[in-house]
This record gives sequence, C-alpha cells and structure tokens, in this order.
Amino acid sequence: MCLGIPGRVLDLYDDAGLRMATVDFGGVRREACLSYTPDAAVGSYVIVHVGFAITEVDEAEAHRTLEVLRSMAAAVEGELGEPLP
Repeated sequence: MCLGIPGRVLDLYDDAGLRMATVDFGGVRREACLSYTPDAAVGSYVIVHVGFAITEVDEAEAHRTLEVLRSMAAAVEGELGEPLP
C-alpha cells in the first residue's frame, strides 16, 4: 500500500540544490523534498509520499486525514517507520 501522509512544514533548507523541509506528521518528524510544491512555506501543510511533498492541503483537511490514518495504525507505521502518537 502507498500512502500520502499530511504534515506541517517546520523549516526549509537547501540540500545540494534541492528544496527540503522538516515536516511534522502529528508528532513524528521526517525530512521531505519540496521540489514538487514550490509554494510550500513554513506552516504549510503538505501531503508527503516516499519523502516527496506532492501537494499542499489546508490545515482542516490535514487534521481530518491524520485522524483517519490513526485508525489505520499498521499502514501508517509501515510508511513512516513508527506509529503516529
């Protein structure tokens, strides 16, 4: 199964020419490439799939999606490597 998980952009930085960010997925933080979401800024919510932010979403949608994903704990743990808090 492939999941895109919503998270909030905490910071932005450049890594060898790639626009990167630290993204918070409801308590789990991971690095993500923002090359496909050039307008994402600190505080934006993005959907991340295999380390790439693929689209932006609003905060309400991000929270709704995280609640659904919490009910699918095993799938989320497989994608992030640890469960959502």
